[in-house]
Amino acid sequence: MAGTFSQIYIQVVFAVQNRDCMIHSSWEEELYKYISGILRNKEQKMLAINGMQDHIHFFIGMKPSCCLSDLVREVKKSSNDFIKEK
Repeated sequence: MAGTFSQIYIQVVFAVQNRDCMIHSSWEEELYKYISGILRNKEQKMLAINGMQDHIHFFIGMKPSCCLSDLVREVKKSSNDFIKEK
């Protein structure tokens, strides 16, 4: 069917290991921008992102062709590397 558009809206929540308070307010905004960039590079749409010191929430518009588990795995792996660097 020509002109068909589909998008799935998903809220993802993930916590820091052992729920340790490792997300510091001094670089929290930078982390959110980093995660948004990952999603943009994967051609997904970030609608909202926020969190606390021990977890992050983000709400995305996802294309049906995207595999959610692969996307979340990439975000978690990359954001974990970012946190360790900070």
